[in-house]
Amino acid sequence: MRNQEIFVSLDIGTTSIKVVVAESINGHVNILGVGNEKSRGLSRGVIVDIDETVYSIQQAVAQAERKSNIKITDVIVGVPSNKLEVDSCHGMIAVASENREIQTRDVDNVIATAKVRSVPPEREIVSIIPEEFIVDGFNGIRDPRGMIGVRLELYARLLTGAKTIIHNIKRCVEKAGLNISELVFQPQAIASVALTPDERTFGTVIIDMGGGQTSASIIYDNQLMWSFVDQEGGDFVTKDISIILNTSLDSAERIKREYGNALSRRTSENEYFPVDAVGKKEPVRVDERYLSEIIEARLIQIFETLRDELSVVDGLDLPGGFVITGGAASLPGVEELAKQYFGSKVRLYVPEQMGMRNPVFTTAIGLVEYASQLDEIHRIAQGTFRQATSGGASRPRRTQPTYVQEPPVRPERPRPTVSYDDYEQAAQYETPDYYESYEEEVYYDDYEADHYAPEYQAPTNEKGFMAKFKAFIATFYED
Repeated sequence: MRNQEIFVSLDIGTTSIKVVVAESINGHVNILGVGNEKSRGLSRGVIVDIDETVYSIQQAVAQAERKSNIKITDVIVGVPSNKLEVDSCHGMIAVASENREIQTRDVDNVIATAKVRSVPPEREIVSIIPEEFIVDGFNGIRDPRGMIGVRLELYARLLTGAKTIIHNIKRCVEKAGLNISELVFQPQAIASVALTPDERTFGTVIIDMGGGQTSASIIYDNQLMWSFVDQEGGDFVTKDISIILNTSLDSAERIKREYGNALSRRTSENEYFPVDAVGKKEPVRVDERYLSEIIEARLIQIFETLRDELSVVDGLDLPGGFVITGGAASLPGVEELAKQYFGSKVRLYVPEQMGMRNPVFTTAIGLVEYASQLDEIHRIAQGTFRQATSGGASRPRRTQPTYVQEPPVRPERPRPTVSYDDYEQAAQYETPDYYESYEEEVYYDDYEADHYAPEYQAPTNEKGFMAKFKAFIATFYED
């Protein structure tokens, strides 16, 4: 890990778009600036209007630039886990260098071969997560660089998403004048900041309660194993309040934030608040218990859906339990309500950074933490290490990996000087054994040694003994 870096995250959410500028110094992340703009052009976590989304991104970036005094050009972008698929993949190459020492280009090539697989046209590869390398049959290797070997293998996990979603995200970021340094699935980002190392290793469920949707993801062995998205979130709670109380969406959102509670039993029927109802000249009095029952009904429906899906994959009894975060999780009583459906091992995660102590910022902070914690192998896998080590300058990437290095041209072996008057003297230098040992030199498997042997033709102007002798020697060069 480098000593000092600047990271910028972009979290494109249904309710708001967050931009976080952070500085990583010796593994410690310091927040330098934050931008938060209301989202336009998104529905249920998916971009539906590119121009509106681009405007919101530009506004959020401008806020972050003013607060951090840093010009933003590259961003780490979060990808929703809609239609996420996790597959195993395998790659194998021959080590390219002459001395058989595994180098960075070999790691890059074996990762490229692992990505070469049949992917449906409606899906796109987002990232590849290396699990282990195998060098000449020796497995369990995390970083093979510097080792000596002939064959290098890689077992990894391939994360793919819906091409439409990924294309729209890329399009919006590019139109906003930004470059994407990395695409990271949101559950991966959340896990890097909300879970402890033990929770990531032994298995934990992350419940991200956003505005447009709620996702449940399983993190096990430090990897994202499974994810499910329920197309209901905090905005649905707001719409329920708006419809039932006959008030505007803005008024319903304000009421939810100021008076809402996820547990109706903790509220009172004797506490009232005014509601500006449509068609009423005077505000209508509503008690807190009634409002809480509206909120609780929607959250119960969300939790029951997640529980049913998790039970199918045996995700209800993981050692790490459940961690809840996201903007909708900021409502009082959400943690207690979740314990009724997922058991006692449920906790709420709230970021600890000054000025960002709200679960709505979890993904944005997690994207920065995730990028700063990547080791060199994972940076190579995500295609960022080459750019980072070259001072940020982009280099053209190979479209096809080199599997075996071009063998060197065979050096011409000097012939000894002999006296042709004496056959015995010539024979002791030029014997069949001499040329057989020459032909037995090891070359790469994918090339024929004979292909590189220099053509030899016996001179036709020789007569007698020497003509026969040289013709005999030439037979060792023929195919």
